[in-house]
Amino acid sequence: MEYKDYYDILGVERDAEQDEIKKAFRRRARKLHPDVNPNDPQAEERFKEINEAYEVLSDPEKRSKYDQLGSEWSRYQQTGGRPGGFDWGQWTSAGAPGGGERVHVRYSSPEDLQDMFGGGSPFSDFFSQIFGGMGRGAAQGARAGRPGGYEYQARPQRGQDYEQEIEISLAEAYHGTARIIQKEGGRRLEVNIPPGARTGTRVRVAGEGGGGPAGGPAGDIYLRVRVVSDPRFEREGDDLRVSAPVDLYTAILGGEARVPTPGGDVMLTIPPETQNGRVFRLRGQGMPQLKNPNQRGDLYAEVDVRLPTDLSPRQRELFEQLREEENERAK
Repeated sequence: MEYKDYYDILGVERDAEQDEIKKAFRRRARKLHPDVNPNDPQAEERFKEINEAYEVLSDPEKRSKYDQLGSEWSRYQQTGGRPGGFDWGQWTSAGAPGGGERVHVRYSSPEDLQDMFGGGSPFSDFFSQIFGGMGRGAAQGARAGRPGGYEYQARPQRGQDYEQEIEISLAEAYHGTARIIQKEGGRRLEVNIPPGARTGTRVRVAGEGGGGPAGGPAGDIYLRVRVVSDPRFEREGDDLRVSAPVDLYTAILGGEARVPTPGGDVMLTIPPETQNGRVFRLRGQGMPQLKNPNQRGDLYAEVDVRLPTDLSPRQRELFEQLREEENERAK
């Protein structure tokens, strides 16, 4: 999971008081709620983020831990914290009819939520979904629970997705590879990275994310791939570009030159009088296509003529003769 700046998400300074954090959360919740932004596919994700930020910053103990760990907070969440929007684990549950779960809400009264969103606001449907009928005024189906709270029947919801960046080499992207991830409790999962993966490719591990509240389905884990650049190759989609060193004599007289590819070196036929910078296309020697790994892109080899150094006296004499002959031809 990548690090999230909860203060930036809520738009408050790091030394903000709790009252300021609460007001900022209310403002953003009204503005970013999915019901208010039905045509924005990112609204739900942003709404989850502000709930996640408020859940941490409104709790002095969690806020202190978050400030202390900084960029290591995500690792702490994976190994012992409880990331996500509403902290379902903070509520006590008991059996409830209708396939839902009876939960104790941390808010002191239903009016707390109405104070936040307004009794006549479009958020009533949202809270009706979560709390089983909470709308304008006192919620139907709500009853007094333990001191300081009310109980509502929550419907099952899907668990949180987790995302983690991984690095692979170009050779691993060419051949395909695997990574081991370890979940809480020590369980290890082997995740296959398919041939042809690019930077930005997301590999889904279904059902291994956060547990679903009220008995809902678990979320997923996504591994976001970053392919580390290889100094030998320049990647353009499924095609590759590479420099092919060719000695002067082969460039002039013709012959063969060794060209590197991710699958191993191949021999390229160099015709006589090949100019420096000439590009040869090697079909099917590029990267596998992600969705069809049996098909590969092409490799473009650019000739890099290497001039001889440390000439012997005899070699220098021969080059002098060649220059004289060339000058005679030019007359």
